[in-house]
Amino acid sequence: MYSPEETISTTTSTKVPVKYGELLVLGYNGSLPNGDRGRRKSRFALCKRPKANGVKPSTVHVACSPQAAKAISNKDQHSISYTLSRAQTVVVEYTHDSNTDMFQIGRSTESPIDFVVTDTVAGSQSNTDTQSVQSTISRFACRIICQRTAPYTARIYAAGFDSSKNIFLGEKAAKWKTPDSQMDGLTTNGVLVMHPRNGFSQDSKPGVWREISVCGNVFTLRETRSAQQRGKMVETESQELVDGSLIDLCGATLLWRTSEGLARTPTLKHLEALRQEINAARPQCPVGFNTLAFPSMRRKDTPDEKQPWVYLQCGHVHGYHDWGGHLEEREGREGRLRECPMCRAKGPYVPLWLGCEAGFYVDAAPPTHAFNPCGHVCSDKTASFWSQIPLPHGTHTFHAACPFCAQQLNGEQGYVRLIFQGPLD
Repeated sequence: MYSPEETISTTTSTKVPVKYGELLVLGYNGSLPNGDRGRRKSRFALCKRPKANGVKPSTVHVACSPQAAKAISNKDQHSISYTLSRAQTVVVEYTHDSNTDMFQIGRSTESPIDFVVTDTVAGSQSNTDTQSVQSTISRFACRIICQRTAPYTARIYAAGFDSSKNIFLGEKAAKWKTPDSQMDGLTTNGVLVMHPRNGFSQDSKPGVWREISVCGNVFTLRETRSAQQRGKMVETESQELVDGSLIDLCGATLLWRTSEGLARTPTLKHLEALRQEINAARPQCPVGFNTLAFPSMRRKDTPDEKQPWVYLQCGHVHGYHDWGGHLEEREGREGRLRECPMCRAKGPYVPLWLGCEAGFYVDAAPPTHAFNPCGHVCSDKTASFWSQIPLPHGTHTFHAACPFCAQQLNGEQGYVRLIFQGPLD
């Protein structure tokens, strides 16, 4: 038993660093397919650094040639080079800012990148599927600057500094001089941000996707991701991240959760308790009368024999059985439809998996709904929220997707309410 004095000394010596928030990559149900390793993982916590490493703009140089620009950009100082033409480059030097911490995100594994993000392949179970795809994520995609003092505001900027502490916007990149004679620009495929309305809660509604510039200004979207012409500046909106802000890097989408937001989110323990509660009610297959149970949260790729399956057209939950199939020609290829023995509705028949990434839940309600077509299960409000979010796909399309596996949603709603049958005894 500690005396009060001992308690105080033990708590102060192990000081927990301030956590600004966490970034969660959409499409991963709690961890990367081959496991989280080092800076490559499915979620990344931004914590207060022992020593500030933020930077802010200082001197602006106009150089007559790219060579002169190279000479100006000092290896020990952060700078952004804007090549306007072969005859002119503007170099903006950045100086140390003791009030902020900087975190960089991108595809590069070089040391300036804090969080390494690779392209998300929808429904992929292993990283091998992702290797063959030519990545559209920038090597130094974006940076987030957090205030070291409360309220710990986090701001996002397009592009990150490389190993020589430089951001280089070549001749082809969209760039311009601002009314107050500063420079600004956009990266090749752009960094898009969407702030949800009403925060990240059961009342959340989708916001509007915007593009963030290298200096953190907000613009309407370009016609396509890499179009030369920038959108219109939106002065009324901010680059400040809020709980539930989505950041799209053209190949992967990240969800920003603040520390306060995460404190209100269900824990893995809570999700595990909900799983056990469903299983304790002993739901049964209405045809085979065998008891169904959701497998443990540890990720599995193959359904076990007690696994619940669902007819996505109607939501009736069964155990696995291999009859009732209807082979039909759909869109020129053979698609397998199953007829529900309860209501004769025809549609896909898939195993149910619990959504294990707690950060994607907007509330702590029981898992009662499943996304169509993947069968990931979560709460009603969570399914409703994600089914309304248009996520960027490719260079100019948007579609709703399951946050747990990134598969594009089907059907009118994109999800279905589950109808379980209780035990007959």
